Amino acid sequence: MNIYSTLQIGDYHTHHCEDDLLIKKINSDKMVCAVMDGCSTAMDSHFASTLVGKILRKIIIEKGYKALYEKDLQRNLDEELKTIIKDLFDELLFVKNHLMLDEKELLTTLIILIYDSKIDKGIILTIGDGVICINGNLTEFDRDNKPDYIAYHLHKNFDDWYATQQKVFFDCLNDISIATDGILSFLKVKKTFASDEIINCAEFLMINQQNKETEEMLNRKIKQLEHQYGVKASDDLAMIRIIK
Repeated sequence: MNIYSTLQIGDYHTHHCEDDLLIKKINSDKMVCAVMDGCSTAMDSHFASTLVGKILRKIIIEKGYKALYEKDLQRNLDEELKTIIKDLFDELLFVKNHLMLDEKELLTTLIILIYDSKIDKGIILTIGDGVICINGNLTEFDRDNKPDYIAYHLHKNFDDWYATQQKVFFDCLNDISIATDGILSFLKVKKTFASDEIINCAEFLMINQQNKETEEMLNRKIKQLEHQYGVKASDDLAMIRIIK
């Protein structure tokens, strides 16, 4: 199984990349991948996405240690996901209160994937905008650029909020990708010898398997889009792709 990732600052952004990503194993079988996109119109958007990534990393490390002492405790993927998001919910609320943060300082989307290689099954939760691709089937989550950020709900009952979230289940992983909505922001920036050729950038990055033999596949594809087709992402992009 090969795991590829890329984190790119958008052509319209000058100071910070407001996206972030995480790839972390809970144990030898279970892996968590996540991409985050900070709200550009909020405050310190790069901080929000990075903070969520750091908190998730902490949660997953702690889960890995607990798994060593709770070998008899078996959770299905839905339960595993719920405990991770609950911990994230609680940690964000604690940080918000402890640092006296404004809600606008915590606005970030989250797409999180958990995959269990032992049973070859997985689950994806999308909180906000983004794109996922499961074995060639691409799905865009677009809320008219008004994502329902998790920070909006920290004052609510977690179980009630979580029950309203839509999850995608999959099995038989062959080729799966998760990406922030920057993958939909590619625009023509210069003329090239292939200037008149039209390419679907999302499909090229999420379905096309060219250069899969190198761990730099996604970065190479982005360079190819720029230099061969003259297009670049205008918004920040965080993407993770898994090919078996």
